[in-house]
Amino acid sequence: MTAAYIALGGNLGDPRRQLLEAMDALGRLPATRLLRRSRLYRTPPWGVLEQPPFLNAAALLDTGLAPHELLDALLAIEQRAGRVRAERNGPRTLDLDLLHMDGVQLDDEHLTLPHPRIAERAFVLLPLADLAPDLQLPGQGRVADLLAVADTQGCECLVEDRLAE
Repeated sequence: MTAAYIALGGNLGDPRRQLLEAMDALGRLPATRLLRRSRLYRTPPWGVLEQPPFLNAAALLDTGLAPHELLDALLAIEQRAGRVRAERNGPRTLDLDLLHMDGVQLDDEHLTLPHPRIAERAFVLLPLADLAPDLQLPGQGRVADLLAVADTQGCECLVEDRLAE
């Protein structure tokens, strides 16, 4: 079994419901347990700015799935949620990104681990820091240190909304 960190986000439809349903789906994956959920964050759009704000969260899994098997499972969850890949960084019902798997470094045409742009994205670092502030990401650094220098302007922790454990 391997620890895997997943970023969740969405800004179309009912993002809170979609994130909750995605968390449930993560916990039902074969050979996988959902160990922890982050708090929920409202964040400004990134890339394409003319779209609604996002809701973002992160999940910590314990999984026996290989990296590409887990990626395929994440893409299937997105598809069931109605994800349409029409525009890079555009609006979406659900986005699931495999951020990191303990002990795995990988770079091929389908998957790079750890995710190469974690350090650039406060919407990933904020919920990831809820789960693992001391996590060392190979080639990038410690999550808490990356967050300390990230631009978190416009990001809001929805303290009352902990995506019920």
